[in-house]
Amino acid sequence: MNSPVPPVSEPRAPDAARMQVPPGNPLLLSLTLQELLARDAVQVELVPEKKGLFLKHVEYEVSSQRFKSCVYRRYNDFVVFHEALLHRFPYRMVPALPPKRMLGADREFIEARRRALKRFINLVARHPPFSEDVILKLFLSFSGPDVQNKLKESAQCVGDEFMNCKLAARAKDFLPADIQTQFAMSRELIRNIYNSFHKLRDRAERMVSRAIDNAADLLIFGKELSALGSDTTPLPSWASLNSSTWGSLKQALKGLSVEFALLADKAAQQGKQEENDVVEKLNLFLDLLQSYKDLCERHEKGVLHKHQRALHKYSLLKRQVMSAAVQSREPESVEQLESRIVEQENVIQTMELRNYFSLYCLHQETQLVHVYLPLTSHILGAFVNSQIQGHKEMSKVWNDLQPKLRCLFVGPHGAPAPPRPPQDGLSAH
Repeated sequence: MNSPVPPVSEPRAPDAARMQVPPGNPLLLSLTLQELLARDAVQVELVPEKKGLFLKHVEYEVSSQRFKSCVYRRYNDFVVFHEALLHRFPYRMVPALPPKRMLGADREFIEARRRALKRFINLVARHPPFSEDVILKLFLSFSGPDVQNKLKESAQCVGDEFMNCKLAARAKDFLPADIQTQFAMSRELIRNIYNSFHKLRDRAERMVSRAIDNAADLLIFGKELSALGSDTTPLPSWASLNSSTWGSLKQALKGLSVEFALLADKAAQQGKQEENDVVEKLNLFLDLLQSYKDLCERHEKGVLHKHQRALHKYSLLKRQVMSAAVQSREPESVEQLESRIVEQENVIQTMELRNYFSLYCLHQETQLVHVYLPLTSHILGAFVNSQIQGHKEMSKVWNDLQPKLRCLFVGPHGAPAPPRPPQDGLSAH
């Protein structure tokens, strides 16, 4: 282990400043969703390309409400920032970045990535430990040249959270006795929540897609009616029989494209609103849940795996010492082996501390996921309000359209007569 470790086995009294524990249980998060969302609101917008229609280098304008800042970032800046976060907080939920497209990027991909980057930076900016770290402030407010080197230098100088947390050496003291059982249960619960929200997001996306398709169909429907009303083909006298029906119909049909265009606009607005207020919030929560799943894997494949390797190496060294003692080897070689055993014992102790600190962080991250759970009511509220407002506006346009259809139906004496709907399953007159 190259990095230094907190002095936990020193015989002298611990440093009072280092070991000072905050009042109450430091393991518990006393946060509400509103408090979390109020930490910051970060906007990520595309910087318009000045020349040409194709984007060679996509640049983003990143503005933070908290820092009152506006900086310009490239995708690679986000990558370096993401790596710095993982280095600084290996035991926390660091959301994943959207993938980088190697062979060019169309407008749809660029917009999807912009949305994903916005979700990423907002989750980071609202995360309790991340929000107080200098790395976040650098990324959101540093406007000088070469932000990437600044981020790398900052991450290397500070070290990871384990090295700087006052409670790192005492994390075990705050963990429940059945922490492993609790961890397994929480992991299973969040896996189930993720699967359900994934299906909800897919259905919400389908509804948005249908709304947009409906808008396109209504627009085309209106255009076809208008085209029919604008038809200039001469009407033969033997077909008209001195009736003005066709002329009246054409006159009425010609103006209907305006109403159908308005209906199409309302349907498109509803689809767009549900994409922003429902699908994006579902994606935000899914990004958080995915980062929790990734953290659980890092815990098992990272610190636990290193701990097991350290224990295995320790047992091998112990066998070598015993073998050397039996074979009466030279004192220098035996001393070297004993020195390596002491060194390995320190490594094992460090790995044990890191394992408990990792579980300590997992406990807090699990609570953070549950703080976000009330976001469900925000999502459902936005969905219901969008449906109510959308149907209300569409209904108004349909009702305004109905009187304009009267001239399409001519009564027995040439007066307009609206159609009568069938009643009680009987045929209409």
